[in-house]
Amino acid sequence: MIRFQHIGKAVVMAAIVVLVSASFSAAEQGGKYWTPADGQPVPHKASHARQQAAKPTTATRKHSAFARMEDAAAAKKREHHLILQVNTNDPAAMNLALNNATNVTQYYKDAGEKVKIEVVTFGPGLHMLREDTSPVKTRIEEMALSTPEVSFKACGNTQEKMQKAENKDIPIVRQAEVVKSGVVRVMELQELGWAYVKP
Repeated sequence: MIRFQHIGKAVVMAAIVVLVSASFSAAEQGGKYWTPADGQPVPHKASHARQQAAKPTTATRKHSAFARMEDAAAAKKREHHLILQVNTNDPAAMNLALNNATNVTQYYKDAGEKVKIEVVTFGPGLHMLREDTSPVKTRIEEMALSTPEVSFKACGNTQEKMQKAENKDIPIVRQAEVVKSGVVRVMELQELGWAYVKP
C-alpha cells in the first residue's frame, strides 16, 4: 500500500512538472514568462544573440556618422547650373538677366555652394553682347571681374545674319564667347541637367 502511495505521488509530481514545463514553454513562445507566485506575466528578456542583433554596434554607429558627414560634404560641394536666356533687344530684360545672375550667385555663395551661370543670347538678344550696341556693356565688364561664375554666350548664327543684314562686322564684347547656335547651346545645357530661366 505504501508502495502505491509513493508511485502515486511520483506520478502526480511528474504530471505537475510536465504541466509547469508546458506553461513555461507556451509563455516563452509568447514572449513572456509565467510566474506562479502572483500570476502576473513579466517581460521576457531577449536572448543574448537577439540583444546583439538589435543593438547597433560601435562600428555601425561610426559608419552612420561618417555617412551623414559625407552627405553634408557632398551637399556643400554640389554645383548648381543655370541658363539665363536673352532673345529680345530690351534693356530692361537684359538688366533683369544680369540681376538674376547676381542674385543667384550671391545666394549660393552665402550657402557655401558652387554655381555656374551662362547667359545665352540669340536673335535680337544678341545686342546685349554686341560691342557697338549693348546697353549693358559696362555691367558685363564689371561682372566679368567680380562674378567669374557667370559667363556669356553669343549666337554665331545670329551674328552672321546681322553681318549680312548690316553689311559690316558685328563685334562681340570680349567677355563673351561665340557659340555656333544659341538655341542649340540652351538645348545641350538642359540635356546635361542645367536649370533654364527666361527673364
